[in-house]
Amino acid sequence: MDELRYPIGLFEHEGEVTEEQLGKWMADIASTPARLREAVAGLSDEQLDTPYRAGGWTLRQVVHHVADSHINCYTRFKLALTEEEPTIRPYYEERWAELSDGRSAPVELSLVLLESLHSRWMILLQEMQQDQFARAFVHPESGKTIRLDWNVGNYAWHGNHHIAHITRLRDRKGWQ
Repeated sequence: MDELRYPIGLFEHEGEVTEEQLGKWMADIASTPARLREAVAGLSDEQLDTPYRAGGWTLRQVVHHVADSHINCYTRFKLALTEEEPTIRPYYEERWAELSDGRSAPVELSLVLLESLHSRWMILLQEMQQDQFARAFVHPESGKTIRLDWNVGNYAWHGNHHIAHITRLRDRKGWQ
C-alpha cells in the first residue's frame, strides 16, 4: 500500500458496530475541525500550495476537500433519516478539488465551515436512536447499501486520513 496516499491505511470494519466503537468514531468526527485547524496552523500560502505527495492534492485542496466531502456526508445522513434507503448522488471529488475555490480560496473558509457543519452533525448524531443508525442509503456507483453506523466510522477515518496527509508532510518537510 502506498503510505503517502493512505498514511493510516484504508478504512476497514466488518460486522456489527458496537456502541463503544460508535462513540469513538463520533469523538473523532467531533474533533476533526479542531485537529484540521491545528494541522495547518502557521503554514504559509506557499506551504499550503504544496502537494502532500507527487500527483496528489495540495494541502489547501485537502482542507477544502474535507469540507466538500463532509457536507455531502451530512446530506446523505439527512436523506437516509428521512427517506427509505435513498439512492444518493455521488460527486466527482477530483473535479471539485480543481475548481477555483478548491485551488485558491483561503483555508479559513473551509475550517469555519467545518466547525459549523460538525457542530450540526454532532447534534444529529448524538440524538439518533440505535435503530436510526441502522438506516441506510444506496451508493449508485457501487450499488452497495451503506448503513449510517458504518458510515460514521468511514467519515471518522476520512478526517483522520486527510489530517495525516497534512501532518506527515509537515514532518517530512520539517515545517514546525
